[in-house]
Amino acid sequence: MDLVDPSTGQPLPNDAIQRVLFVAGTVHVYTIPPLTSIKGHSASSWTADPTRHIFTARLRVVETASETASSDAELKVDVVLEDPSNGQLFAAAPYTDAAAVEPVLDSSRFFALTVRDPQGRKATLGIGFEDRSDAFDLAVALQEARRSLGLEAGLRKDGEAKQESARDYSLKKGETITVNIGKKLGRRWNQADASSAGSSAPLQSFALPPPPGGSGAGEGGFALPPPPSAEDLKRKRTSLRDLGFDDGQYGEFA
Repeated sequence: MDLVDPSTGQPLPNDAIQRVLFVAGTVHVYTIPPLTSIKGHSASSWTADPTRHIFTARLRVVETASETASSDAELKVDVVLEDPSNGQLFAAAPYTDAAAVEPVLDSSRFFALTVRDPQGRKATLGIGFEDRSDAFDLAVALQEARRSLGLEAGLRKDGEAKQESARDYSLKKGETITVNIGKKLGRRWNQADASSAGSSAPLQSFALPPPPGGSGAGEGGFALPPPPSAEDLKRKRTSLRDLGFDDGQYGEFA
């Protein structure tokens, strides 16, 4: 089956791929009065006048991908209104930005749809669903279309850039910044405190106290025992002989 462009009815290249994002079998189409408020459209101004209801259509959201002459893939999304009995195109809205399908102010089931003809002329029609779930599903499909087309990322990037450029963090002439530090934080040790403490406290105050022992202290600060007396040596020598040791003439055990 040959694919056709949903917005024009013209045949598409053989390598084209189409994906239907949403279908609603019944949607009511209205002519709507010119927009009088910057806030948006109100569906009550359409439905109050029965003569504004002009058609009952089938609505489809169609994504089309095709190769161009430069070998770059081209992706587009169309919201099309068709005759439900034979599929003939009634009107098409190229979804090039979020404003192509706008929710109304007073109902979740109605939208303002900007349609275009093959010559590029545009008009705004009102559409309304009988079931709220269809309106919700349309909103979900359009959100997916915006992601595929990169519209959400582009809008977010532009918005962030504008906000960043609008911000001016520089101090004007005569402006100052005051910083209040709560008393509960306590006193902080700073470099000035360290320098003053270092200048007033001698290094000796950080030395360990000398070990006890006075003048009898030996190497390492430990006190040496008194030398043995002659009586102690004689007693030790006698005990060694009793144990069977002979110290010999050189007194090796003395």
